[in-house]
Amino acid sequence: MRNRNLWLAIISLLAVLALWVDFTETRIDFLGIQKEIRTVLGLDLQGGIQILLEADVPSNQPVDRGSLEDTRRIIENRVNALGVSEPVVQIAGTRRIVVELPGVTNLEQAVNTIKQTGLLEFVDAGATPIPEGTTIRTTMDISPTETMTGTPALTPTPAVTETAPLTGTTPVSPTERVYRTIMTGRNLRNARPQLDQFRQPEVAFTLDAEGTRIFAEYTSQNVGRYLCIVLDKKVISCPVIQEPITQGQGVIRMGSGSTLADAEALAVTLRYGALPVPLKIVDTRNIGPTLGRESIHRSLIAGIVGFATVALFMILYYRVPGVLAVLALSLYTALVFAIFKLLPVTLTLPGIAGFVLSIGMAVDANILIFERLKEELRAGRSLNLAIDYGFERAWPSIRDSNISTLITCAILYVFGLNFGASMVRGFALTLAIGVAASLFTGIWVTRAFLHVLLDRFSAQAQPRWFGL
Repeated sequence: MRNRNLWLAIISLLAVLALWVDFTETRIDFLGIQKEIRTVLGLDLQGGIQILLEADVPSNQPVDRGSLEDTRRIIENRVNALGVSEPVVQIAGTRRIVVELPGVTNLEQAVNTIKQTGLLEFVDAGATPIPEGTTIRTTMDISPTETMTGTPALTPTPAVTETAPLTGTTPVSPTERVYRTIMTGRNLRNARPQLDQFRQPEVAFTLDAEGTRIFAEYTSQNVGRYLCIVLDKKVISCPVIQEPITQGQGVIRMGSGSTLADAEALAVTLRYGALPVPLKIVDTRNIGPTLGRESIHRSLIAGIVGFATVALFMILYYRVPGVLAVLALSLYTALVFAIFKLLPVTLTLPGIAGFVLSIGMAVDANILIFERLKEELRAGRSLNLAIDYGFERAWPSIRDSNISTLITCAILYVFGLNFGASMVRGFALTLAIGVAASLFTGIWVTRAFLHVLLDRFSAQAQPRWFGL
């Protein structure tokens, strides 16, 4: 009896905690662990952007799986750094990547952030600055082996303004200047946006040990010269070296008219480097939140109707045990939704469908147990023994059916993970969590309720209370 009271106390505590989580949207900080408690909605419910990318290589050329995975990881880091809530970035097939960005409305910005190659170069411009936005050639285009040296600046080729005289119909072919790359972005350890003393956006960067050495050597020898920051061969800033930079830290000043969002996008691109696999856009979709609100409303109605139908059946058919099963089912619903918020699980429309389905499946264990219970009561056993025998003999069937469902969920989850079907994966995840929770409520919670509340009753004296 002490064990049963202990179980009842644990169940009551779980119910209180689950209800608190269900009706709370807050951020907690406990013992140094920070956790945000909120309901996370997927793309189809919150609205946002879905982008389908494909490797931009010939169709007969295979794409290395490792390179594709690295590309996926870089894209995921970029969209995470932009503050996108619960993005989904996953490989679909052998050459495609699916990107889902809930809550994002600016398609152009999202695409630019994802696809930008991010080749950063620090270029020696000599005594004359290069205008911002100018596209240039660098020694990276000619001899990559020379790009990471710290030797004095090369003698530049003639400037682009020098032209040959016109002779007849011969076209003008100006000599193009090639600028020397001092260092590339692979030596960049970190980059973050900030505002300078004049409230203008800039990007502060930190170099690794090798980059610090190269930068210190170059800036010490070239005070008063211009050092341009070049991204994908386009000049974004060309500051003058005012003093040696020996600590491996500096800033990239943004051009006129730039915003802090531009600085953030640049910092994200610099932090996560170039994409190993070139990508092209196959399809883009803008999903509005109106569809999501309607889906949530209809799903809520479906869940209430489903719960009420199951509850009504259990009470009419099993009477008092059915009422206790409904209480356990209510705890199950509150507990599962609390788990969704704590993990958190991103709720999609198929995910909600899996949750609603699991409500109906959660009473499977109760039905098996109650049918066994009625058999034992008809055989003349006391209610206490009938409850124990009913659970013991129903357990193998409950165990096998739930394991079969969990195996199916695992197969669906792997399928969704490997083929970019995030909705299938959401359905499998919510259904699996629901099945696991139903085992707890169906076996331990319902059993505790039956023993604590019915041990003092006589089923023979009140057979109608037990559907006999």
